Amino acid sequence: MSVPKSKPMREFPEVIKDLPEADLPFKGVRAWILQGENNQLIFFEMQPAAKVPEHSHNYPQWGMVVHGKMNLSIDGKMRLYEKGDDYLIPSGAKHYATFSAKSRVIDLFSEKTRYRAKTAQST
Repeated sequence: MSVPKSKPMREFPEVIKDLPEADLPFKGVRAWILQGENNQLIFFEMQPAAKVPEHSHNYPQWGMVVHGKMNLSIDGKMRLYEKGDDYLIPSGAKHYATFSAKSRVIDLFSEKTRYRAKTAQST
């Protein structure tokens, strides 16, 4: 008996998109927030040419590329991350990311208010 091959998803499913959408300042980026007591899990969708400018924060960030490709610079060291690759951004490390293709990334922020949900006024 053969098991049918699954099709790769091109975007997050409704179970993710039913979460509160994050209010983001980045063009070509959407995200949904899974809120924890002390942290946030963020589901990002990036359009081609999306950029997250250089910044840092005083807590670590772990993430994984679910689909696509991400060029991520951490403390001046650039690396290409692809589907299945994960990364750890240490507390205080300057970092930025660029995307050349539609991509999906999941990030865990060790801070409970990294992003805020959109309100009726911010949509």
